[in-house]
Amino acid sequence: MMLFKKKAETEEAGTKRFVVKLTEQLPELGQVTILVDQVTGVNYIQTWVGTSGGITPLVDANGNVVVDAVSHVQS
Repeated sequence: MMLFKKKAETEEAGTKRFVVKLTEQLPELGQVTILVDQVTGVNYIQTWVGTSGGITPLVDANGNVVVDAVSHVQS
């Protein structure tokens, strides 16, 4: 299974690799966004505070990575 595709291949297929699942503005803290990888189903949490930010896999209460079911796997 190929997880990384060239930009042109993704654009031709008309799909986006990552989609925004949720965005929240937190007072005095900044913005939090949850992104979902449409190939693997892995959820990522992205934070943006002032002029800096970060991204990391989203984990549940047991420390397991949150993974959504994907309807299809791209090759």
